[in-house]
Amino acid sequence: MSDQALSGKTGVVFGVANKRSIAWAIAKAWHKAGARLIFNYQGERLRENVEELISEFGADTQMFPCDVTNDAEIEAFFSRVKEVAPKLDLLLHSVAFAPKEALEGDFVSTTREAFRVAHDVSAYSLVALSRAAAEFMTDGGSILAMTYFGAVKVVPHYNVMGVAKASLEASARYLAADLGARKIRVNCISAGPVQTLAARGIAGFSAMLKHYEEHAPLKRSCSPDELGHTGVFLASDGAAAITGQVLYVDGGYEIMGM
Repeated sequence: MSDQALSGKTGVVFGVANKRSIAWAIAKAWHKAGARLIFNYQGERLRENVEELISEFGADTQMFPCDVTNDAEIEAFFSRVKEVAPKLDLLLHSVAFAPKEALEGDFVSTTREAFRVAHDVSAYSLVALSRAAAEFMTDGGSILAMTYFGAVKVVPHYNVMGVAKASLEASARYLAADLGARKIRVNCISAGPVQTLAARGIAGFSAMLKHYEEHAPLKRSCSPDELGHTGVFLASDGAAAITGQVLYVDGGYEIMGM
């Protein structure tokens, strides 16, 4: 694949929190492949982090506030995008959240509020952002969301987040069906465990990594750089006929029965 596979394309990136974010790994790969990127940040607490990171892309790289659970903020974000970019080609959705206590106990103990929050932030936001971005994808586009194996199999302590990721994956399929006529593709990357700030909030995460090293065919999970390469592929013309899919980047773990 060409080093400039995304040359001339413009994308919006949701979910960069720090330098270990999967969103940041994919954003760096997209930028290296020639894409111009626009970032969101949620709240002043994360603004400085995102600002510092994107400074390496050049002073003209833009970022705007957007809480993905707030329709007014999504509308305001894309209004500002319209001011600086005539059209969009790419959207990265790397956003997920569930209350900490919901990732520690049993799934059966999940509260109604924790269930609502997890689905709103982690799944419905893909629908809301895709609807807004699609209006700017006048020449087609690629929408990419991050998911995890816990969407299809039970992973200890992943709990309500697994159920929310299942909703995310189903949403991606329905969005792919709706948007395909507009040449907009929607796919998910199901990443194996990666050392991120979010992952460290899951009880037993270190044991999960060790399990992959013992049972995955490649005897490991994946690296942020590898996720970046996959992100470029799915965003590029090389994946022009791929939509509605979940692509596993997990050292092959997903294929194993025992």
